[in-house]
Order: sequence, then C-alpha cells, then structure tokens
Amino acid sequence: MSYLLIPFFVATIVTLFIVRSSATHGHISADDDLSGPQKFHARPVPRIGGVGIFVGMAACVAVMWAMDHAYARLGLLLLLCGLPAFLAGLVEDLTKRVSPAKRLAATAVSAALGGWLLQALITRTGLPGLDWVVATSVGAMIVTVFTVAGVANSVNIIDGFNGLSSMCVSLMLLCFAYVAYQVGDAELAMWALAGVGAVLGFFVWNYPAGLIFLGDGGAYFMGFLLAELGILLVARHPEVSPLFALMVCIYPVFETLFSIYRRRVLRATPPGLPDGIHLHSLVYRRLMRWAVGVKDASAMTRRNSMTAPYLWMLCVASLVPALLFWDSTPALAVCLVLFGVTYVGLYWRIVRFRTPRWLVLRGEGRRKARGRPVPPAEGKPD
Repeated sequence: MSYLLIPFFVATIVTLFIVRSSATHGHISADDDLSGPQKFHARPVPRIGGVGIFVGMAACVAVMWAMDHAYARLGLLLLLCGLPAFLAGLVEDLTKRVSPAKRLAATAVSAALGGWLLQALITRTGLPGLDWVVATSVGAMIVTVFTVAGVANSVNIIDGFNGLSSMCVSLMLLCFAYVAYQVGDAELAMWALAGVGAVLGFFVWNYPAGLIFLGDGGAYFMGFLLAELGILLVARHPEVSPLFALMVCIYPVFETLFSIYRRRVLRATPPGLPDGIHLHSLVYRRLMRWAVGVKDASAMTRRNSMTAPYLWMLCVASLVPALLFWDSTPALAVCLVLFGVTYVGLYWRIVRFRTPRWLVLRGEGRRKARGRPVPPAEGKPD
C-alpha cells in the first residue's frame, strides 16, 4: 500500500502548502477571472493543484528508485513523457497566455514520447478499417497521439467544478488497477493506484470547499496518465478488449465529442470557444439553482460542491459495464452505444429544464429582505 500512501501524503502536503501560501503567489497562480462562461467561484483561488499531483507521483518514483524496485523505471518514464503536457498546462495556469492549440501540441509530444519510450501504442481497436490503419507503425503512432491528446483535453473539459474531474479520474484509474490485477500485471496496477493516491491528495483540498483548483497542468497530466495506462493495459494483454479503455474514459470523451458537434453543427461557433452549456454547467445552472437557490456568494460554493456528485454517478454508469465486460468487445460496444443515447437524453432533458417561477420569486424576496441586489435570472422561469 506504500505506492498509494506515499503519493497521497506528499500530494496532500504540497497542495496544503500551495493553499496556505497563496497570499504570496496568488497574483500569478490564482484564477481571478470570475466572469467567464465556465467560472463558478466567488473569489480568486489558486489553480496550480496539478503541482501537488505531479510532485506526489515524483515522490513515489523516487522512493521506488531508492529501493531499486523493478517497477520504478515505468513510473519514471511516465513522468518524463508526461512532462511536456504538464508544463504547457502549468505555464498557462501561471501566465494565461498558452493557447489551446499549443497545449494540445505539447500533449501530442508527450503521447509520441510514450509511444516511443514506453511502447504505449494502439495496435488494435476492434473497429473495422481502423484496425488496418493501426497495423502499421506510422498508423499506430498517429492514432495513439490523437487519442492521448484527445483524452487529456477531455479531462480538461470536464474540469470546472469542485471534485468533478479529480474524482472521475480516480475512479477510472481504480478500474484500470482492478483489471490489471485480474490479468496479473502488478506493475500497471501499482502505478494506477499511485495515480489514485496523488489525485486524492489534491481532492481533499479541492472538495467540497474549493480551496484550490486543478488547473490545466493537472488536468492535462491526469488525462495523459489515464490514457497511457489504458493503452498499455490493452497493448500488453490480448485478453483485454480494445474497447475497455474507451468504455472507462467514455464520459469525458463523449462530453468532448458532443461539445464539438454542438458548437460546430448546432451553434456554428468554433469548437475551441469556451461556453457555459456543457452538461456539468447545465446541472449547476439549472438543477442546483432549483435545489439550492439563487446565485449569490453564500450559495455559489454549496451549489458548486453539489454539482459534482451527479456527474460522478454518470461516470460510474460507464465504469460498471467496463468492469463487468472488460474482456468482451461486443458487450462493450453495446454499452458504448447505450451510454451515448443516455447522455444525449439527459442533456436535452436538462437543457429544456426551467427553474420554477415560485423558486425564483422566493429567492428574490429573500434578497430584497436582506437589502441585497437581485441578480439577473439564469434562464427564463416557467
């Protein structure tokens, strides 16, 4: 259990230090833009939580290396390969000047390094036509780079609420650890659990109070680690379905694909343009407004922390069939389709949801009684 506890305690301590010292570095590390479409906090908060996760993993690698552990090499290579993705995101967190294209390019470099140094290549997909592409070395590298960059970006997209992406990634890594254990791959199981420990070390300060945010550095590194371990598990063990890793990651991946479709086709806007109508944003704006109340500073943190559990349940809905049918490609294919249908159905149900008029009027009455200004409505009430 040391490979889980070491990164957990180190990440916990490092993250706590960042939170406690935010008065010193907050002018460069804090997210002080409270007006963006995906901003749901009431005060500036440090957004470099990925530092604690990366340092926690590095501490685990250092201990394993000092012990001359046979699995230390894989951990070191995972860190080195993931460094470009992490640094590009961290520079964006500190400067707010690194474009999404440059961050994706850095993640693509990390993916290419993983394919070269770790042999983490997608060589089978279970999809007719695409299997022919990945049968060649060049095709496998191209598909791998595209996939890893896509998964890392998808984890960044679902990041936005306290505990959302970090808990989802922890659950996904646990699934990889379980299947790795089932097929006798203790090395992959160990590093998946080490990732869980590092992420949970950040989670305890992020949820529910939101004392620190993950940031792009943490999101891209977590996404890279998740993708690499999934690819390695499928590549090393033919008995594992090539659709297993996709089923585990389908929530953030489908969120990304659906967002691209929604922006490009339905709204005719650039796919990379931020907006506030992701599924998790709608849960916050519509359901949590109905459950908690109007948008004021006292309610924002509570609404934020209450949003994530709804999406955790959606994530679990994809992980359960992944664990049940990890060795059955046909069953996983059916489950992928069912997840897509369920997601779209939930999205359109929530996007058409309107806050009841009585709740809006009651909230406005409370604010007037307290002498506070009434905020603009978040959508037309019924």
